[in-house]
Amino acid sequence: MIVSIASGKGGTGKTSVAVNMALSLGNVKLLDCDVEEPNAHLLLHPEMQKTEPVYASIPKIDRELCNACGECTRFCQYNAIFVAPQNILVFPELCHSCGGCALVCPQKAITWEKHKIGTLNFGVTDGIALVYGELEVSKPLAVPVIKAVKNQIKYGENVILDSPPGTSCPFLETVRGSDFCLLITEPTPFGLHDLKIAVEVLRKVAVPFGVVVNRAGIGDNKMYDYCREENVRIMLEIPYERRIAELYSKGVPFSLEMPEWEEKFQRLYNEIIRLVGK
Repeated sequence: MIVSIASGKGGTGKTSVAVNMALSLGNVKLLDCDVEEPNAHLLLHPEMQKTEPVYASIPKIDRELCNACGECTRFCQYNAIFVAPQNILVFPELCHSCGGCALVCPQKAITWEKHKIGTLNFGVTDGIALVYGELEVSKPLAVPVIKAVKNQIKYGENVILDSPPGTSCPFLETVRGSDFCLLITEPTPFGLHDLKIAVEVLRKVAVPFGVVVNRAGIGDNKMYDYCREENVRIMLEIPYERRIAELYSKGVPFSLEMPEWEEKFQRLYNEIIRLVGK
C-alpha cells in the first residue's frame, strides 16, 4: 500500500508524522519527495548506502542541419528554445523534456543530452529503507526529481511518501497513484485555509484522504467545524505538547521515547487499510 503524507502548507508536521509512522510500522519504505528541502533523514539518522544522479533530457541543436525554420520554438509552450537567423538558444531551466521539439523538427536537427538536475540518496535504519531526492541548487523543476524518487517503488512494498508543502505540481506528482493521503493540518486560520485547498485538489484527483490534526489544543474550532460540515474524517490528533516539541528539536522521533504513540500510529495505519480495502 502507498500512503502519502501531505498538507496545504509548510510547517504542519508532515515529516514528523511520516517518520513516526514508518518507525511504528517497520519494514516499510519511506520516500522523501520534498526534494527542495528533504529532512526525513535528519530524524531517522540512516546509514547511507549510495547516491545516484538524476538527469533531464535537454535538446541539443545540430547547427549543420538546422535551417532556423522555427518549428521547434513555435511548438514549445515553455519558450525553452529561441531561434534567430544567426543563433539558436536553448534554455535548460525552462525545458520540460517533453520531446515535442524533436518530433516537429523537419531537418531532424535535434538530439538529446543529459543535464543533471538532482541526486537520489539511499539509506537504511531500523529496517526502514529511506530514499530522498535533492534538487540541484538553482534548478527550478522539482517534478522530474520526484518522479525519480517514486520510481524506486517496487510492487508489493508498503510505502510512505513525504510530500512537499503546498498544492502545486510537486504535491500532485507525489500523491498521484497513492492508495490514501493523510493531510496534516493544525487548528489555526492558516491551517484551515490551506486544508480547504488541499481537500479540493484531492477530491478532484480522486485520491482518498483523511486528516491528522497536529498541535491540537491551539487555535480555535473552525477547522473541526469545517471537517464536520464537509464530512472529512479526522483520523488522529497529536496534542500541542512540550515533550513532543523538545524531542523534535533534538532530532528524535517522539514515538521512540513515547511508546504509546507507536500503538496509535499502528492503529492509524490499520484504519487506512480498512478504508481502502486492502
